[in-house]
Amino acid sequence: MTEASTFVIIGGGLAGAKAAEALRDNDFDGQVLLFGAEEKLPYERPPLSKEYLTGKKALDEFTVVPPAWYPDHNVVLRLGTEVSAISPAEHTVTLPDGSAVTYDKLLLATGSASRRLPIPGADATGVHYLRTVDDATALNSVLAEGTSLAIVGAGWIGLEVAASARTRGVDVTVVETARLPLLGALGPEVAEVFAALHREHGVDLRLEQTVEEITTADGVATGLRLGDGSTVTADAVLVAVGAAPNIGLAERAGLQTADGGVVVDASLRTSDPDIYAVGDIAAAQHPLFGARIRTEHWANALKQPAVAVAGMLGQAAEYAELPYFFTDQYDLGMEYVGHAPSYDRVVFRGDVPGREFVAFWLDGDNRVLAGMNVNVWDVLDDVKALIRSRRPGDPDRLADPARPLGAAG
Repeated sequence: MTEASTFVIIGGGLAGAKAAEALRDNDFDGQVLLFGAEEKLPYERPPLSKEYLTGKKALDEFTVVPPAWYPDHNVVLRLGTEVSAISPAEHTVTLPDGSAVTYDKLLLATGSASRRLPIPGADATGVHYLRTVDDATALNSVLAEGTSLAIVGAGWIGLEVAASARTRGVDVTVVETARLPLLGALGPEVAEVFAALHREHGVDLRLEQTVEEITTADGVATGLRLGDGSTVTADAVLVAVGAAPNIGLAERAGLQTADGGVVVDASLRTSDPDIYAVGDIAAAQHPLFGARIRTEHWANALKQPAVAVAGMLGQAAEYAELPYFFTDQYDLGMEYVGHAPSYDRVVFRGDVPGREFVAFWLDGDNRVLAGMNVNVWDVLDDVKALIRSRRPGDPDRLADPARPLGAAG
């Protein structure tokens, strides 16, 4: 790439900002344009459901880089600008005003949007979603001590907000269609831990329930009507039923998509050799698992851009990081690493009732597919090594805290 080259980044979140950083860190001296749909500087999203709601962090503390970084590094930042179209044949992106920008390489980092509920009352005043800092600010304004919040969905966002709200003295009801919270992400063995955690902190868990309607009065949400005919009264409602990857631009541009994401190889290159994709939208071929994996977690937005930038600059690189995510709820902190969409058994190591343990998801050959450390630290590297080894382990050794993890594989 030459000084005359233009690289365009679409997406003004963590991934977009990290890509711009990586380009300059790799001495790319061409033009860099970063388009973000929000009016805010790129920021990290995990604090929105945790530290921001509990007042422990302000926006500037999780903004990726300060405002001066962009002009200081000759990065053109266009906030409040949602790209309308991409033309791979012409190597252009079209902006809302109809103008076009020509690119040599393009990176898609368009992230996800909150899924909406197709039920009566879903658009009423007092119904909240949580994807942006503006969403979090609006939700923050209603979480006063003694008020009540109904949360639809017991996934990560729903449970993290529930914990933050309970910390602030808010009465919380969580409604979930599955028989346990986080059942799809963790399986029943570990999901039980989170069900017990929230019940102990006073959350009213309504499991195996559907929401038929968000009830309203004069256009303002008043609670929920459930499938069994019961109701939940609430001062505000949060809908947290997952995220929809923003792949519309890619689809209209003719890029290959599958399983809700943009198909990319291990270098994060799409079906067009001059377009790369990272973050929530990237359905990436993983060299260790031999499968295409798409996850909507912070770690991908943080680490994938460096790999994509290497490819854009003509260097050999592949994204081989293990899927990783974390959560903090009440006094429970945990890290999860690996990939276990199906598994044969879960082995626990440590004190499960006391919520100080490590869990391992094993396949039929006793290979470790994934691991999760709960209030146990400095074991993540050992867990990663067990997963990467792909060797059958000894479940009894894994379960014995007296034996080093490194000897369990």
